[in-house]
Amino acid sequence: MIEDRRPSAPWLALAVLALGLFMTLLDLTIVNVAIPSIVDDLHASLDQILWVLNGYSLMYAVLLITSGRLGDIFGPRNMFVAGIVVFTIASAFSGLAQDPTQLILARGAQGFGAAILAPQGLPIMTTLFPAERRGGVFAIYGALSGLAVLLGPVLGGFIVTHFGWRWIFYVNLPVGLITLVLAFLLVPDLRPGRRHRLDWLGVALATLGLFGVVFGLIEGQRYEWGAVWSGITIPEIIAAGLLVLAIFLAVQWRRQDREPLLPFAVFNDRNYRLMALVLLAMGFAIVGVFLPLTLYYQSVLGLSAFDAGLAIAPQPLAMMLLSGVAAPLAARYAKYILVAGLTLFAVGMAYIAWTAQVTSNRWLFLPGLVIAGAGMAGIWTPVYSLATRDLQPQFAGVASGVISTVQELGAVLGSAAIGALLQNQLATDLHNRAVSFAAQLPTQAQAPFVEGFSRAAKSGLEVGRGQSGTNLALPAGIPAQLAQHIQQVAHAVFTQAFVDAMRPTMALAIAVILLAAIGALWARNRPSRTQGRAERDPQPEQASVA
Repeated sequence: MIEDRRPSAPWLALAVLALGLFMTLLDLTIVNVAIPSIVDDLHASLDQILWVLNGYSLMYAVLLITSGRLGDIFGPRNMFVAGIVVFTIASAFSGLAQDPTQLILARGAQGFGAAILAPQGLPIMTTLFPAERRGGVFAIYGALSGLAVLLGPVLGGFIVTHFGWRWIFYVNLPVGLITLVLAFLLVPDLRPGRRHRLDWLGVALATLGLFGVVFGLIEGQRYEWGAVWSGITIPEIIAAGLLVLAIFLAVQWRRQDREPLLPFAVFNDRNYRLMALVLLAMGFAIVGVFLPLTLYYQSVLGLSAFDAGLAIAPQPLAMMLLSGVAAPLAARYAKYILVAGLTLFAVGMAYIAWTAQVTSNRWLFLPGLVIAGAGMAGIWTPVYSLATRDLQPQFAGVASGVISTVQELGAVLGSAAIGALLQNQLATDLHNRAVSFAAQLPTQAQAPFVEGFSRAAKSGLEVGRGQSGTNLALPAGIPAQLAQHIQQVAHAVFTQAFVDAMRPTMALAIAVILLAAIGALWARNRPSRTQGRAERDPQPEQASVA
């Protein structure tokens, strides 16, 4: 006999789920600060370092849909626990890595564990909490996302400075162990009311197709969108991935009556479709605004990674503080809070892009960061509330996997598009600014000065603290005073060109957010009639608590 009940302490269960998710979110941001130390210790090349970062993202994005479906089959609590175990063990191997290859493999395993546990929280929450109380639940998740963004660079900088880079992974061991024990004690073992089976052909096609698309987008810039090996190009890899995904959708369409990996019924709800697009836009925009802004803090203002993290901190801090205010309002006015939140986020980022100058002070951007943080407080709560409100419980796991995959794909798309736009725009602006500023130099130094920046743009630009265009190659025997003058002018060229390039790059992300705000106007603010009847007369076959 199937039992449908909610445990007496759902908030404790939520705390455990949030702790596990927070651990994986923190690991996404904390590693970036440690990159210089990892390079020095393991003697890693640039390609290897990129795979330390991208291996995690690649495994994470590719496996979310499958792991969400596995949660429907084996129970989300059991998959959450499995993900914690894999992630924690992989963290230990990451800390113990003795060469770049070992670290890359361990980071991939971390991404695998994160992909297993990430989609499991949503189906558990939709079962534990009635629709009218989910706003506060999603506010907590939004606040934790902000806290991870805030603490990542700050905590990472502290750990690397005082304990070494390996401890950014070792710190996951006690947290993972505590989360594992608490999951068994406090999170109910919810099982589907009927047996499910796994669509192995769907798993293979979805995994292969997503791998091709995500790999191509992540690695495209590094290979200059050309050949990777044996004449196979990045566009061909992406095209092959899209073709396999098209075959996957065709196979799924034929299997809709036989337990498909992707039930098309999850897309029947208009709100779910629209919120998936909003999350795609958010994944794109977060990379699109914070990548150039972080580089600006370090390359133009000369801040360390630690100080850059502190400078951005007002944004997630404002989001955390205001999420509790947005949650109760989102219960009744979710669509309007979401549209206002997206608009405020765009306005705050536009303020920063508009006011950024070479001579700006970091605190000049405080109003924009606070406005953007207030906007994000009004995004996460209503977007998940609207996406899940009319969702049928038996599709919760796969729906969570799909929506998480869409957001991650948005981030990958944003990284590829923003990275390419920033680099191309910067190369153009460097040339233009070099031509303009060369007039300040002696006649014989002007042509080599402009040519030096053109070569630097073609060979790939290094942007970061200490890479502010001042490492321009100078001929031997040049007088020290002239060399210093050239370096000063080169620094001025680089910083001004970066500010020029940053604005259109951020404008693209801001435009995507505004389009998402317009699309959100079509969301349904009230529950559907079907959902209203389900809330009054719940189905007997939803979930069992084992």
